[in-house]
Amino acid sequence: MLRLLGLAVLLNLLLLLPLWLRFGEIATRWVALEAVLLTALLVLLPAGRLPWLRPLLTLTVLVAVLAGLGDAATHLAFGRSLNLYLDLPLLRSVFHLLEGNLGTWLAWVASLAGLLLVGLIGWALNRGFRAGQRQATGAAAVTVAALLLVASTALMAAQWHHQRWLPVARAPVMDTLRFQGEQLVETHRAQRDFSARMAAAPTRATALPGLAGRDVLLVFVESYGVSAVFDDPFAEVVAPRLDEMAERLAAAGLSVATGVLEAPIRGGQSWLAHASTLGGLEIDNSLWYRLMLASDRPTLVDDFRATGHRTLAVMPAITLAWPEGEAYGFDELHAAADIDYAGPPLHWVTMPDQFTLHHFERRIRQPREAPLFAQVALISSHAPWTPILPVLDDWDAVGDGSIFHRWADAGDSPDVLWQDLARVREHYARSLDYALHASARWAEAFVDDDTLLILLGDHPAAPLVIGDEAGFGVPVHVISGDASLLAPFLARGFVAGMRPASDEAFAGLDALRHWLHEDFGP
Repeated sequence: MLRLLGLAVLLNLLLLLPLWLRFGEIATRWVALEAVLLTALLVLLPAGRLPWLRPLLTLTVLVAVLAGLGDAATHLAFGRSLNLYLDLPLLRSVFHLLEGNLGTWLAWVASLAGLLLVGLIGWALNRGFRAGQRQATGAAAVTVAALLLVASTALMAAQWHHQRWLPVARAPVMDTLRFQGEQLVETHRAQRDFSARMAAAPTRATALPGLAGRDVLLVFVESYGVSAVFDDPFAEVVAPRLDEMAERLAAAGLSVATGVLEAPIRGGQSWLAHASTLGGLEIDNSLWYRLMLASDRPTLVDDFRATGHRTLAVMPAITLAWPEGEAYGFDELHAAADIDYAGPPLHWVTMPDQFTLHHFERRIRQPREAPLFAQVALISSHAPWTPILPVLDDWDAVGDGSIFHRWADAGDSPDVLWQDLARVREHYARSLDYALHASARWAEAFVDDDTLLILLGDHPAAPLVIGDEAGFGVPVHVISGDASLLAPFLARGFVAGMRPASDEAFAGLDALRHWLHEDFGP
């Protein structure tokens, strides 16, 4: 009997753990109805019968627990629920993040350790079910088990119909599997609708004569959400930097307008924000992303090529093959391996933003005579936000990046920093300060009357860092030496200067392409 009770308690804890991590409030969630039901079944089922049942129950519980843990992790990282159908491909990105922060060997060790832990839990569950079956055979035990089976079944049936008769009870296995099943159906339905929209989309690019002959530079600042401008402790660092940027840019003869647009994601998956901006369509998951790239729908890349621009992407975070870049149709792709950087990698960050901007300006932009449309992705403000580099006053000193070796081991390592969430938040703000400072110094030196620079966030940081209440808004700064290029943005509600008027978004990032069509199109 004690062994059976021990199994029930452990199973109850295992099933409720994802809910506690996701929602907290342990006092209101301390009974897992499936733990009661399965324990009762072990008493009632004859030993040795239905040998396939134990592996089936083990697999079901394991899948539900892993999905629940994945849901908790997805919420902390992206501020949304897990969708198994869409999110399984992200496991590869998680491994690359581990690899960038821990190194290849430790990333493999961590991954294998995780798989081993899952295997051990599955083995222990199966052993527990086998050992618990028919441990108590007395009439009283059978009677109690039958009552518990009826009661747990009734409570689960009520919860299936969204009624909770016992406030402290939950049905985590049933709820998790039901939710994922509903998402699967809804995702397939949405896929049909999205495919229909793709089929109905125009297949011809729209030239932008109002921007002919000018360089148009779309520069994304990693993890730059509007909460960093308005919410402490981040605003204490970022807001003064924006004020200083506004003064320096004005002194350089540049005009600035700022607004807020809504990113399709939070915490990661920057490529979805890039796709939404380029494609003029909200892309908030990997399936939509693949469908858009596989379609004939034109993007800003096609629009600017039709305008006479040379199109290119500078993507220092891309370290593997990037067929998506070819699908966009950029004339040139500059991934990490294509950039001559002689400095050190900085954990996940392959090269600091100042070097990326220096390389873009000196090795890519200046030698070109044709006007450019460029997408540049800055990455210094990507987690783990260590080390924080200074911005060099002398751009010529940046050179081939060798100068950055002196900061290769500066600051704490990620495993030390991430033991203190308050320090993580401090470093996040400081990394944004660095990215914005480098961008401002580059803009004041190299942006002119024939340049339209759109400096914007790709998405806010993870809710774990900025809080659950932070929204999806990202600042958008439009900068040029020709003030007339900013007039359409001011007419849409943008304000002069580097600080947005509020944290309310005007529209999604996908609106930017349509605005360019309306304001600078035929």
